[in-house]
Amino acid sequence: MVRNQSPIILFDGVCNLCNASVNFIIDRDPGEVFRFASLQSSLGHELLARFGFSTDAYQSVVLVEGDRLFTHSSAALRIAARLPAPWKLLYVFIMVPKPIRDAVYNWISRNRYAWFGKSDTCRIPTPELRSRFLE
Repeated sequence: MVRNQSPIILFDGVCNLCNASVNFIIDRDPGEVFRFASLQSSLGHELLARFGFSTDAYQSVVLVEGDRLFTHSSAALRIAARLPAPWKLLYVFIMVPKPIRDAVYNWISRNRYAWFGKSDTCRIPTPELRSRFLE
């Protein structure tokens, strides 16, 4: 188990939208707060299982903060809250009831492959970014 105190973002490694989102976060995370792992990785499976989640469904970004796990819109908004302005202002949408937030999130998630495509393999980080990705 990873004992790193950095928040860990688990993402669908073959999803083009998810990979673009990881790039977006990296570009706006100069303090290198976040670490990353694909949901398909052994660490991804280990963390999902630890929190009682299925290890074969990759419909949500997952944020692990210490002993807490967040999914869907809650994960996305908590990630945004740790980014610099103006992105942190998106956290105001946490006031929208979770069923409404998650309905929008799930609609995008269900259509992400059709709209943005899918890769044949999981993302491989560049040597410069290797330390931000966990195995």
